Amino acid sequence: MYFAGIDLHSNNSCIGIIDEHGRKVYQRKVANNLVAIEQVLEPFRTEMQAIVVESTYNWYWLVDGLQASRYEVRLANTTASRQYSGLKHTDDDTDAFWLADLQRLGLLKEGHIYPVQLRAVRDLLRKRAQLVQQRSRNILSIENLTMRNRGVGLNAEGVKKLKAEEVAQSYADENVALAVVSTLRVVEALNGQIGIIEKRVKAQVKTTEPYHLLQTVCGIGEILAMTIMLEAGDMRRFATVGDFSSYCRCVNSVRLSNGKKKGTGNRRNGNKYLGWAFIEAANAAIRSYERVRRFYQRKSARTKGVVARKAIAHKLARASYYVLRNRVPFEMAKCFGS
Repeated sequence: MYFAGIDLHSNNSCIGIIDEHGRKVYQRKVANNLVAIEQVLEPFRTEMQAIVVESTYNWYWLVDGLQASRYEVRLANTTASRQYSGLKHTDDDTDAFWLADLQRLGLLKEGHIYPVQLRAVRDLLRKRAQLVQQRSRNILSIENLTMRNRGVGLNAEGVKKLKAEEVAQSYADENVALAVVSTLRVVEALNGQIGIIEKRVKAQVKTTEPYHLLQTVCGIGEILAMTIMLEAGDMRRFATVGDFSSYCRCVNSVRLSNGKKKGTGNRRNGNKYLGWAFIEAANAAIRSYERVRRFYQRKSARTKGVVARKAIAHKLARASYYVLRNRVPFEMAKCFGS
């Protein structure tokens, strides 16, 4: 039996193959070309148990290609799998063999290989999030320009109501006016693209049951429902509700020794998009639901407001887990009491 590890980089892949006893039998660095990589693996195909690929930003093409060629592929969770920090020397070769050895020993911390047929629409919604961030930065830029040059405050709603043809009358200096108009044009372009993406994604998910069930959860609207549904994927991959909450970055990260805090764990381990979605849902729920607002007020009276918001986000994440797993609507009383 053989186990392969692939240390994936931007322009090449280092392949290390070991046998069932952990002996190194093959090592080679090849260009990032699927045909070339499959040629290296072909002599070992019949006895190859699994191929471990490092979860880097560019793994899609390699994992999809190897799966299409009927190889058993595992995706290594790089944030959960760390080599011993006391090692004096590591390189691409040792990293590849280390990945293979983790699989051989049954110690590999795996990342989720999201179904290829849904991955593109999920990533399209992530692109929307990126464009929304860019829009927010440009709106803030106009607010800053206004405060700096006119000495008056202008909030986001005020920026959205600005018309390019009216700007020249509000800003005495033509250069400042041009800066504001240019930024407004960028905001308008971003609004258009964000709208197109939202329409495309919604058309693909609006008929699904999870999309509608998630909107029964307080604070979750159309965009958050799409985000949570697409980012969470198949709920069967989470053994417990605690696993899902942790994946959503809704639990504390702490290291304890002898009952004392010795630092924090890996806070980045989890899905940042789900973490954002449940914080946004918590903020919306506090604004719109009296029962949630009372919970927030009681909690924030004993601790910090940010901790109270995180507690609500945690509750909503746990509720969403059961909504998605059991295909049932949200019940306020079970989450926040009567």
